[in-house]
Amino acid sequence: MNYNDFKNSIIKSATAKGLTEYELYYTESENISAEALMHEINEFSTSSNAGACFRCIYQGRMGYASTELFTEAEAERLVEAAMENAAAIESEDTVFIHGAGDTYEKLEATETTEPSSTEMIESTLHLLEKLYANDMRVIDGSQTFTGYGRQRIALYNSKGLDLEHAFDYSQMGAVAVVKDGEDMFNSYCVKTDDFTKFDMDDIAAKAVEDAVAQIGKDSVDSGVYNIVLSNKMMATMLRTFFEVFSAEQAQRGLSLLAGKEGEAIASERVTIVDDPFCKDTFIRMPFDGEGVATRRNHVIEQGKLCTLLHNLATAHKAGVASTGNGRKAGYAAAVSVLPYNFYLEKGGAGSKEDIFAKVGEGIYVTALNGLHAGANAVTGDFSLAAEGFLISGGEIRHAVKNFTVSGNFYEMLRKIALVGDDLEFSSPSSCCFGAPTVMVEEISVAGK
Repeated sequence: MNYNDFKNSIIKSATAKGLTEYELYYTESENISAEALMHEINEFSTSSNAGACFRCIYQGRMGYASTELFTEAEAERLVEAAMENAAAIESEDTVFIHGAGDTYEKLEATETTEPSSTEMIESTLHLLEKLYANDMRVIDGSQTFTGYGRQRIALYNSKGLDLEHAFDYSQMGAVAVVKDGEDMFNSYCVKTDDFTKFDMDDIAAKAVEDAVAQIGKDSVDSGVYNIVLSNKMMATMLRTFFEVFSAEQAQRGLSLLAGKEGEAIASERVTIVDDPFCKDTFIRMPFDGEGVATRRNHVIEQGKLCTLLHNLATAHKAGVASTGNGRKAGYAAAVSVLPYNFYLEKGGAGSKEDIFAKVGEGIYVTALNGLHAGANAVTGDFSLAAEGFLISGGEIRHAVKNFTVSGNFYEMLRKIALVGDDLEFSSPSSCCFGAPTVMVEEISVAGK
């Protein structure tokens, strides 16, 4: 049974049960990927799956049920299961099924080329050989991968919504492992683009260059330093602490930004945006998991907190409109608050080399480790093992390792003194995070 037939079965079953407020959320996806290691393909996989979640308001409460089976009998079971779930819920929170009336962004269709299995295998192997050819110190353990995916999302509800959106994407990446004496170093480069537009020479060179640059590492003296965070690492910090901008977390007492809208919470150089229409990533959505029209949100603008991110429930509690961030981590998941493309905007300070010149003396951080154990997303405190390079005389001098950077994310936002123009997005999953290179003043460093 296809989606439309299943939808009609759901409508029939819900109507027979006397439900007047209900919703069907549906996703389907297809994925193909290849990995190469030691001059051969070590993994090749294809997958496809589809699932649906039915939500209904019954006896004033919201009930959920999900399935991957699409038959008329399953539609009836799904409706009954959601009603039973609603009856068992004790929460008195106000619940919502979103009504029609929103204006949805018309997104341009992407023109991504779907590669054949042969093309993916050949490209993955070719990229691996380019890694080896790039530098004689590249050793076995280096690997490459390619991937292609397509996803369709549909939402229908009893209040007049009948929405669909589909997108596809390709990724290509390399992990370079280099050996110098007894020491080994590694780095990676991942790109998202049309499959025919990937520059394999650039991907291989970037991965190898970053790995080789780590050779000869030493530690640094303990002290307080001006820190330059690479664009990857600043994006990593946003990924680690993004929940502080969630109204859901704030209303649970798990974010120190609760009630701070309109206040200056960061340097004037900081503008953070959540953009569901960003053309630099494949995460582009005209509606959220509740059917609310999405919009580009300035979360922080020139240091001032403009808004937290909301779904319908958190917006109702706060007396504001939803920001269109009611999202589902999967078709079976409950609606939560998640960003789309969450990034620090370019700040006009130029390239990373321009920032090095302006900093003069400091540390360029290119790796942060121990994020799960060393970062507290509630208090904002962090103490992280780091790697990078010493900056002296406005230039990179030599690689450094075995040091720890410590501080607080909220304070770090206030200490950002320079924001570059080299905005780069991390490899996306359900959310994408991005940032340029930034300089943060006076961060504590524990070294030798």
